[in-house]
Amino acid sequence: MGHLEILGGPALSGTVRVGGAKNAALPIMAAALLAPQPVELRGVPRLGDVDTLSRLLESLGVRVSRQDDRARLETVDPTPVKADYELVRRMRASFCVLGPLLARRGSAVVALPGGCAIGDRPVDLHLSGLRALGAELTTEHGYVVARAPRLVGATMDLTGPRGPSVTATANVMSAAVLAEGLTTVAGAAVEPEVVDLGRFLVALGAKIEGLGTPTLRIHGPATLGGAAHAIIPDRIEAATLLLAAAITGGDVRVEGVRPEHLGKVLAVLKAIGRRVETGSNWARVRGGDRPKAIDVTARPYPGVPSDLQAQWMAVLSLADGRGVVRDMVFPGRFMHVAELKRLGARIEVVNGAAHVTGVERLGGADVAATDLRAGAALALAGLAAHGRTNVFGLEHLDRGYERLDEKLAALGARVRRVPLA
Repeated sequence: MGHLEILGGPALSGTVRVGGAKNAALPIMAAALLAPQPVELRGVPRLGDVDTLSRLLESLGVRVSRQDDRARLETVDPTPVKADYELVRRMRASFCVLGPLLARRGSAVVALPGGCAIGDRPVDLHLSGLRALGAELTTEHGYVVARAPRLVGATMDLTGPRGPSVTATANVMSAAVLAEGLTTVAGAAVEPEVVDLGRFLVALGAKIEGLGTPTLRIHGPATLGGAAHAIIPDRIEAATLLLAAAITGGDVRVEGVRPEHLGKVLAVLKAIGRRVETGSNWARVRGGDRPKAIDVTARPYPGVPSDLQAQWMAVLSLADGRGVVRDMVFPGRFMHVAELKRLGARIEVVNGAAHVTGVERLGGADVAATDLRAGAALALAGLAAHGRTNVFGLEHLDRGYERLDEKLAALGARVRRVPLA
């Protein structure tokens, strides 16, 4: 796999375009199991996670064809119902096949999920929601075994201890479109990626009210067909690139974005002293002074995403003053702290909060990504650090960023991918 070699220093400048949203593409691809006719998707990023889910879907009888950013999914064998551990363990989003499999094929055997080591992420809400629809569920030898010859609409609440669950909302919504009668979901996730999944289901023929609100009303059973759908832009990739401009004091315009999906992120960029401009499908960040120190708390949408918490910590490590970073979604998501400290960051985790005292300069070092977004944070810190930074663990970074090194290089970063010797 190799590593990224970064020679820090240059302020990034230029224009870059983002791809489709990983966190929308994965549940939408899983929901293609519902479709009795082919599905055509545009804006599908070429990522490790997409490749993993494609292999899982193929094992479930779905033919997946890829060309550039397009994917065609067609069920050719509707009989397999087991999602094996070997594939599901690689990423949590694979668990999103549970609801569609159960609804379309009447049963499902899905391994308990894996993915990044960012803290405890139980599947209780998934199971309680599907159980409310009439599914019989057991856990056997590390697999969820679900049976439901007939799903029936129900009223449920998917609010968890740390807010709504995105993947539980995806699983329940996908299953409910084939349930008899009305399903009312309170405490539904409102992230743009959930809305995009809902739009895809509607394109298939589902009847869903309340997308983008905490209460969904799903009328079933729907008569589904095929569909063509364009995946929304990746707001996490877009924000990461804007933060790369912020940490290097550069001037970067990111195109192909939806600024309305970045509202809180852009507000915090302004709060640290960066100038922000937006258009209908672009956002620009510029400014060269040291960032101002502020407190940042990751929350469910429309708050600052947990998927950007690590990147924000990298930026604040160079801020003028002291800030506190909290994560209300995944409170234990601080494994990147030790690696940022190897670069010279001053960070102390106290009572579940990271206290970041900004330094005037970071120094290059060898660091290792422990998860997807930690890898992005270390890359950002390396861009601003003096000297050479080698970021290992690219298998994590490649799960969620398509050609990040090439995009950064196009903006003037001195970065290259070094293959294994």
